[in-house]
Amino acid sequence: MRGRLTHAQLKVMSAIEACRTAELGGYVARCANPACGHTTIAYCSCRNRHCPRCQGSQARAWLEARKAELLQVPYFHVVFTLPPRVAAIAYQNKAVIYDLLFKASAETLLTIAADPKRLGVKIGFTSVLHTWGSAMTHHPHVHMIVPGGGISLDGTRWIGSTEDFLLPVPVLTRMFRGKMLAMLKAAHAEGRLEFFGPHAALADKAAFKSYLEPLYDTQWHVYAKRPFAGPEQVLAYLARYTHRVAISNKRLIGMDEKGVTFTYKDYRIEGPDRYKTMTLEPGEFIRRFMLHVLPKGFHRIRHYGLLARSPTKAETLARARELIAAAAPPKPPHTKQEPTDGGDAKVETPAHPCPCCGAPMVIIETFEAGMTPRHRPSAPATAIRIDTS
Repeated sequence: MRGRLTHAQLKVMSAIEACRTAELGGYVARCANPACGHTTIAYCSCRNRHCPRCQGSQARAWLEARKAELLQVPYFHVVFTLPPRVAAIAYQNKAVIYDLLFKASAETLLTIAADPKRLGVKIGFTSVLHTWGSAMTHHPHVHMIVPGGGISLDGTRWIGSTEDFLLPVPVLTRMFRGKMLAMLKAAHAEGRLEFFGPHAALADKAAFKSYLEPLYDTQWHVYAKRPFAGPEQVLAYLARYTHRVAISNKRLIGMDEKGVTFTYKDYRIEGPDRYKTMTLEPGEFIRRFMLHVLPKGFHRIRHYGLLARSPTKAETLARARELIAAAAPPKPPHTKQEPTDGGDAKVETPAHPCPCCGAPMVIIETFEAGMTPRHRPSAPATAIRIDTS
């Protein structure tokens, strides 16, 4: 199988194999309570963005930065999906076609929202690329988290959407399809697409045009979910989606020489019966996981419109909050109850508490990759994790 993997995929495999092992070095931590003295070893994380173990701390740091951008309005969840015919050639052209997926979906949302016959506003949103289905098959799509409304085109007021409706999905679908197909043809004409194996003939302009032609008459999938209950729910949702990889450790049920068994969701079925298990031969499991390794430097999380990265982003969000406050009905004053001198004080929990007594754990030694620490643990090394990210 090694001969079939790209250099990027081999690097991902090596990083995951070494993650939180002595190969990457680590720390020795000891309880600050002298009466306890519990000692443990924590190995360094690989911090690879495809590693299931390393996404938790990265997601938390990213979410902290996003808190300052939340607006006090309903949020919607919109999904744009590439049809299988395009997904098939996207795998051979990840950097180009995934980028076009971002652009086509973003331009569609920005254009329709700015249409005076729709909302007639400048909106902002965050897009997150996922390339997998629940069974780890290749299924490229973008999830968008969209505030319910935007700043009017003249910049004087905030115009909100209705409580359960953002923009018409059929209109979004038609424009997305047209933009994506036009961008694919342009990329082909510019020589930016490559084709191998069964798709090698698509290098010819006429063959490529014929390949795309049926897609003008097929149904493309654009999905808009109900709005979230509030900004806190948005953050909770983002925590699950932004730094997700093709499969998480909690979905793994078992593995042996015969295969790897994991849970997956069959979206064709409603209700509890949609949750099923699947066993794949080890080589096939690794192949499916490696399908979703992104090109080096490719950004899978992007911000658009009011949320686009720019020198004036902070001012734009401040202006949006002013307009939202002006458009919202006044709320009754809320008096925060201050604790009295005799009240219970809040006890701060240590960032890394001792699993035995709860006192803080203190790093007493660091050791380089491949080295053996001088101190020995008084419990298994997995008793505590020191976050090195």
